[in-house]
Amino acid sequence: MIYRERVAPSIWVYIFGALIVPAIIIVFMPINRAVGIILGIAVFLGFCVALYSGSPTIEVTSTTLRVGSAQVPLHYLGAASAYPTAEASRAQTGPRLDARAWTCLRGWVSTTARVEIVDERDPIPYWLFSTRHPEQVVRAIDEAKSRLDS
Repeated sequence: MIYRERVAPSIWVYIFGALIVPAIIIVFMPINRAVGIILGIAVFLGFCVALYSGSPTIEVTSTTLRVGSAQVPLHYLGAASAYPTAEASRAQTGPRLDARAWTCLRGWVSTTARVEIVDERDPIPYWLFSTRHPEQVVRAIDEAKSRLDS
C-alpha cells in the first residue's frame, strides 16, 4: 500500500445531521416522548453509519489505483493532475468536465485529482475524484508507476 485515504465527511456534516434528533423528538412529542428520543438517536446513528460506510476509499498500491469500488491497473494510467483549490476543482467538475469521464465526487470535499486513462479500448478518457490531499495522491500514483516501469 503506497497511499490510502477515506473520503469521509467532515465533523460539520455529522453536526448538522444531528439536527434530525430534535426534529424527530418534536414530531413524536404528542405521541410518546421516550419513543421520540429513542427513534431520534437511532436515526442519527444510522445516518452516521451510512455516511461513513458509504464514503469512498482511495488506494494506490504497487499495481492498482482503487477509488471506491472501481479499480484500474497502473499500466493503464496516464498523467495525473492535482486540483488543490476549490476554484480549480470547480472548473474540472463543471465547465471542463468530459461527459464520458468516470467521477467519484463528494460535496464535502472541495479538492480533486484527475488521472488520464490510456487504454485505447476504454471509452473513459479520465477519472476525476474527490480527495482531501490531491498532491499526495498524484505523488503516490507517480511513485507507483515509476516502480512499475523499473
